[in-house]
Amino acid sequence: MSTPAFRIGLVTSTFHTAEMAIMRATAEKRIAELGMVLDGVVAVPGSYEMPLSVKRFMVKSEIDAVVVLGIIERGETAHGRVMGEAVESALVNLQLEFMKPIGIGIIGPEADPEHFPPRLVPHAKAAVDAAAVMLGVAKA
Repeated sequence: MSTPAFRIGLVTSTFHTAEMAIMRATAEKRIAELGMVLDGVVAVPGSYEMPLSVKRFMVKSEIDAVVVLGIIERGETAHGRVMGEAVESALVNLQLEFMKPIGIGIIGPEADPEHFPPRLVPHAKAAVDAAAVMLGVAKA
């Protein structure tokens, strides 16, 4: 009898469309490489909307983990840093509330556009790997 594959939800931002396409493709490929199943993808306007979409995945008994991908760009004010702290805190709290891992692949806060390209693939892959480690699929 084979063990069922872990089911992963994926939440991405629609901001920075070209970069998100790279991150999403990377995450989807890595999920498959690790023998997990992508159970759904939700695209949200930005990082503030991510915790609610993550929670909607977390309440489903068939979802084992969620991967979150986004970019929080540096702005002229502290908005990006404040937003990043709020989103990260909410995501950590959701992990603890539901006892399910969330692989966080958010570039930033306070990232400048030149910081994006070298981080797209590594951040997306690391987010999937973090969830896989916590599920026991991969080693740290």
